[in-house]
Amino acid sequence: MFAVSAAALLLSAATGFAADPVGSYSVAGSNPGGGDKYSGTVTVEKTGQTYRVIWIVGGARYVGTGIGDKDFLAVSYKAGSDTGRALYGGNWAGVWTYAGGREIGTEVWKRE
Repeated sequence: MFAVSAAALLLSAATGFAADPVGSYSVAGSNPGGGDKYSGTVTVEKTGQTYRVIWIVGGARYVGTGIGDKDFLAVSYKAGSDTGRALYGGNWAGVWTYAGGREIGTEVWKRE
């Protein structure tokens, strides 16, 4: 059921405004399985045909590589020994999980 809700979130986000993902954002989300909520910042830079995505959350720095366009962004990321994947729709609302995870978290970026 949660996966269906997450898919609906992405589809509704994709039907909203679409803009190039490059920029600075405030970020708010919840950990997989509806866990703890968090906030921080995220920066997206164009790097050739890919994007460099950097999150600062709770003093931790997560660095990712993304592919996509104005409609979606798929990102793999790493922070220390943590790795994972994230998928965002056009309003930069998305879902994510740790590598090997069985549950997903949610995240929304708000352009600064």
